Amino acid sequence: MRTKLVTNIALGAALSIGILTGKPALPPTDANIEKEAGHEIRMYSHYTIWDNVTYRVHNGAVELEGEVSQPYKKADLTRTIQRIPGVVSVTNNLKVLPLSPNDDRLRMRVARSIFRDPVLSRYSMEPVPTIHIIVENGHVALEGVVASESEKNIAGIRASGAGLSFGPVINHLVVETAPKKG
Repeated sequence: MRTKLVTNIALGAALSIGILTGKPALPPTDANIEKEAGHEIRMYSHYTIWDNVTYRVHNGAVELEGEVSQPYKKADLTRTIQRIPGVVSVTNNLKVLPLSPNDDRLRMRVARSIFRDPVLSRYSMEPVPTIHIIVENGHVALEGVVASESEKNIAGIRASGAGLSFGPVINHLVVETAPKKG
C-alpha cells in the first residue's frame, strides 16, 4: 500500500514537472498550422520518395495536393492533419497512383539511375530524399528540391536515361535558393 502511494506521488510530481517545463503550444495561426502540417507530413512514417504531398492553409482550412503511392496514405494523412490544433477542415485532393508492378519497376530503375550518380548520391542518404519520383502509368515526373540548376538537369537526364518511360520525363524539381546575407 505504501509503495503504491509513493509511486502515485512520484508519478504526479513527474507529470507536474513535465507540464510546467513543456513547450507552450503555438497559437493556431495559419503560419503555425502550416509549419506543423509540414512537420507532420515529413515525419509520417510511410512518406517516401514515391509520394509528393503539398499543402495550403487558409483560415485554419488545410488543402492537401499531390500524389501518394498507396491508398491508405491518403486517409492516414487526412487523420494526421486533422489532429493539428487550430485545423478546422481538411480537403484531401491527394491522387492515389495506380498500383502497378510495371510502375514499381520503373520507379526503382529511375531511383537507381538518379541516386547512383556521384553528383546526386548525397540525396539518397537523407531519411526521405528531397527528390521525389512520381510514376503514373509509365509516365515519370520528378518533384522536390535540389541545391543547384546543374543537379536539377542531371536528375532529369538520369531519369530520362533509365528507360521504360512512356514519354519524356517531366522535371518539376525546384532549385533551393540560398538565403541572402546582410
